[in-house]
Amino acid sequence: MSLTRGPLPDLHDALAALRAGRLSAAAGLESCLAAADGDACRAAFLRRFDPAARAVASGVDATFANGAPLPPLGGLAVSVKALFDIAGQPTTAASRAMDDAPPAAADCSAVRRLREAGAAIVGHTNLSEFAYSGVGINPHHGTPVNAGTLALDGIPRVPGGSTSGGATSVATGACYAALGSDTGGSIRIPAALQGLVGFKNTQAATPLDGCVPLSPTLDTSCAITRSVRDAVLVHEVIARREMRPTFRPPRLWRVAVPTTLMLDSLEPAVADAFERTLAQVSRAGVVIERIALEPLARLAAINANGGFAASESWHWHRQRLATRGDRYDPRVAGRIRRGEAISAADYLDLVAARRQWIDAVTAATAGYDALLSPTVPITAPPLAPLLSDDNAFFACNALLLRNPSAVNFLDGCALSLPCHEPGGLPVGLMVWAPAGCDDDVLGLSLTIESLLAAEVR
Repeated sequence: MSLTRGPLPDLHDALAALRAGRLSAAAGLESCLAAADGDACRAAFLRRFDPAARAVASGVDATFANGAPLPPLGGLAVSVKALFDIAGQPTTAASRAMDDAPPAAADCSAVRRLREAGAAIVGHTNLSEFAYSGVGINPHHGTPVNAGTLALDGIPRVPGGSTSGGATSVATGACYAALGSDTGGSIRIPAALQGLVGFKNTQAATPLDGCVPLSPTLDTSCAITRSVRDAVLVHEVIARREMRPTFRPPRLWRVAVPTTLMLDSLEPAVADAFERTLAQVSRAGVVIERIALEPLARLAAINANGGFAASESWHWHRQRLATRGDRYDPRVAGRIRRGEAISAADYLDLVAARRQWIDAVTAATAGYDALLSPTVPITAPPLAPLLSDDNAFFACNALLLRNPSAVNFLDGCALSLPCHEPGGLPVGLMVWAPAGCDDDVLGLSLTIESLLAAEVR
């Protein structure tokens, strides 16, 4: 199985090098900016903030040299999805319909917390327009390549969305972490397809002010990193909470594998990687039970009219669609317009159905510490066919969103970590649980990451 951190150093490695004097923040930043200039990072950034990032890195070096403690993020490079306000920059959500957006008056809370922790913000990253796709295609600004697969076979593959540019920026070495959002899998999908780690925390744990909404009910601010330990660190920064991941011997973990929905239509490479991972984790002593989690079968019917994404995005976009609808990606505009047909009564029924569904899932999983599933049922498909074929695009999008979106509907927490063999296309393992179980999800993820790394060694 793959080492989560892969060939590039993670944040913890870089921070250790800074403390030991083997690296300066300024030198580390220049390496990241060189990677951002490379072909593999083309279309990953909408705008770059090189001078400001250099000033931050140099400032951290100077204060550290004078005896000040190294800040939590050490002047190291972090990217920000172009949904989040950065002072002095327009927040365009990678849409031509937002070309008239004024510069933000202030950083949003998540960005401010990153800066306060010493992050060198290197740029606004590309995304699926308005975060409305799990594939990652953007017809306005180009589509970032999947940097996690390009070196394997040379085939341009989908990067995963909607945090496509963020994932590519981490996978290429242009930054150590990427702030993004997750409404139906938009952090975990690109992490899974590019061999990275994506942690979607319980929604209420992190701030969403100053972020262009897709669905305020489901949106979550969170990050993509190169390791689970980095996921813990970055989450602590944006949540302003010291995490206490649950640590216990493997034999004291009891986890469930839902057989309903989550294992349907798995690509052979995904099925093989998932089953190998379960076998390794089980050999280490983790108790694994397969369960039929029946409420998962009801999700499609509950969201048949477009769900919260359509109804809530229609509310936000309806006036702009009326005046600038020709500037939208037609695939995005069509999905948003589904919300026009959702009445207030329909919406209230959806709210009630979700509450009952959460109660049912929580009750059915109460005896387990967490659940394990493939993050997505497929590996990254080639990009070219999806650019022009709507049927292929929407079929792929539905598959990519299917598993991770269940966690958002649950208001749960989940982490995707790589579980494929070296040299294979990336496959993500999703560790997930109901709301408020973030410490359990992180603790089990750290345990699994360690077990998989030990198998490689």
